[in-house]
Amino acid sequence: MGRPVGWLLEDESRAKLLDRFPPLYAEIIAHHVTLWGRKYRATPPDPAEIAVVGHADAGDGIEALVVTVDGNVHRPDGSHYHITWSLDPASGKKPKDSNVLIADHDWEEIDPIPVTAVPAYIG
Repeated sequence: MGRPVGWLLEDESRAKLLDRFPPLYAEIIAHHVTLWGRKYRATPPDPAEIAVVGHADAGDGIEALVVTVDGNVHRPDGSHYHITWSLDPASGKKPKDSNVLIADHDWEEIDPIPVTAVPAYIG
């Protein structure tokens, strides 16, 4: 088993996004963009240009921001790059459920918002 890798949001970008997208649910995540999860043995990726390009919420306890990494919205595994934004603890949702939210529901496209994030182990 590996460790999740991706990009950690820098504090200034996180604060900017929290102002622009006030979290809808009590548990604020707003932490990182995943490249590879635990099932892969990977090292942190190279630096990348990251931009928020969408917002997703189906009203069922999980909210996510859709992002591009170097212009791509899809991760190598076919899922969407995203930032899990907030969760309702009573919903039973977990951050990994952002993938299902984005895949199964429409997300609102927005004008790109560039953010800074650094390559890192994220879990």
